[in-house]
Order: sequence, then C-alpha cells, then structure tokens
Amino acid sequence: MDHTERYARLRDAVNKELEKCFSAGGALADAMRYSLLAGGKRIRPVLLLAFCEMAGGTAAEALPAACGLEMLHTYSLIHDDLPCMDDDDLRRGRPTCHKVFGETLAVLAGDALQASAFSCVLSGTVPENRLAAMAKTLADAAGERGMCGGQALDTAPETAPKTENDLLVIHALKTGTLLRAACVMGVQCAGGDVHMIEAAAAYAEHLGLAFQIRDDVLDEISTTEMLGKPAGSDAGEGKTTFASLLGIGECSRLVEKHTDEAIRSLDGAFGDTSFAEWLARELASRQK
Repeated sequence: MDHTERYARLRDAVNKELEKCFSAGGALADAMRYSLLAGGKRIRPVLLLAFCEMAGGTAAEALPAACGLEMLHTYSLIHDDLPCMDDDDLRRGRPTCHKVFGETLAVLAGDALQASAFSCVLSGTVPENRLAAMAKTLADAAGERGMCGGQALDTAPETAPKTENDLLVIHALKTGTLLRAACVMGVQCAGGDVHMIEAAAAYAEHLGLAFQIRDDVLDEISTTEMLGKPAGSDAGEGKTTFASLLGIGECSRLVEKHTDEAIRSLDGAFGDTSFAEWLARELASRQK
C-alpha cells in the first residue's frame, strides 16, 4: 500500500465512523452532522491514527480518539465562522453552519460537539490511564493555553498580530496545539514512551507552522472556488499574515524549512516514519 492509499484508508475509516454519529435526528443533531460530515481532508484524525500505528498500536483502537478530535476541530470551525468571529459565509465549499441553521443553533452545535468530543475519546477500549491522558491532552490543546487562547489573541484589537513573533505565538496556539494533540494522542493511545511523545510534539510544532504559513500564502494566491472558503479575506480585513508581512518568496522558504524540521524531529524515535514524512511534504505543497 502506497502512502496515498494509506491516507485514504485512514481518512475513510474516520468518515465511516463519523457517519454513525448524531443520527437520531432533531434540529441540533442535524446542525452538528451538517458541519461534521461536510468533508475536509481529516488531517488531524489521520495524524492521530498514523502516530498510533507508528508507536506500535492499531488504527482500530485509536478510532474513537480520532473521531473525538475531529468533533472538537469541527466545533472550532463552526464558532470561527460566526459573525462575532470571522463572519464567513462558506466553509468547505458550502454555506457555513450559522447561514443554514441560524446563529443560536450554530453556537449550540459547536458546544455539543465539544462535549461529544471528550465522550468519544473516553469511550475507547484501550486502558483507562491512556484514555485519561488523551482526554487531558485534548483539553489542554482546546482551552485557554491552546486554541481558544490563540483565537482570543487574534481577535482582540490590542493583541492582534503585527510582527512575525506575534504571528508565531498566535498560530502556535490556534493551529499548532491541535496538531500537536493529534500526534501526541496517537502515541498515548499506543502506550508509547516519552521519547516518542517528545518527537511527535516536535514534529507537530513544525508541521503546524508550515501549515499556517502555506495557508496564508493560499489565501493570497488561490480562489474561493479552489479553497472552498472565501479567498483574500485576510487581506480584505487588513489582517497581518505571514504572507503580507514576509512576502510569498520568504513564506515558501519558511514552509520548506519547517517541513524539513518536522521530518528531522522523527529521527530515531519510531521505526518506519515514511508516511509522516510524506504527509508533511504533501501539506507543504497543497493547493487548498
């Protein structure tokens, strides 16, 4: 099986499991499913499954954690699109949750997905100490010192990014912490050692920076049709991004640099790291 096929296998396993969720019906469940099943690359759950396999576990035993992680990621996207945040009309090529279901249900769908994320993680069949470790990792990544903290810095006028260091701090929280959680939770699920956890965290740190810098470039050079969300929105709002601050050429250099660092972080910690290396390269050159 080549890496493209492996990615598709892991992504499809997550999608198949997510299809079973919140199927009882009702307006709230419909809003949750609308966003959860809207597609996407499923990068974070794929990373979790892959790192579990790299650390000696199986994708099957990591699937509840991977689905929980994707629920939490989806909640963050629903809230990120709200009028009080980015006020976006499109996500993954179709109207955002609040445009279809209204703001109240969108907020509640996000809240419910966050709660369901932890229920899903804790429903796994691996030993309870591993479940608890994964749940704590996810909680830390989502909270005040993680994704929400980064969003607060990014949206408050007094802390909005103006320098490269501001961007590094904000995106390490907004983007990097959830990618770190994905990789670390995969190792924790398999019962991997501290060396593996440290390598997974370092890989994710550099992967997250490369991912965000590439995202900023695509916002400038791509189209709404290609991205599935409004292109050029950052520039339209006058936001400082890596692309606006450093230029496309320097951003491309930094994406390559952090991708190389991510790959080097894995040296000696795992056996076969070729899939994680391939995925880092793929994300660095992605077009959407």
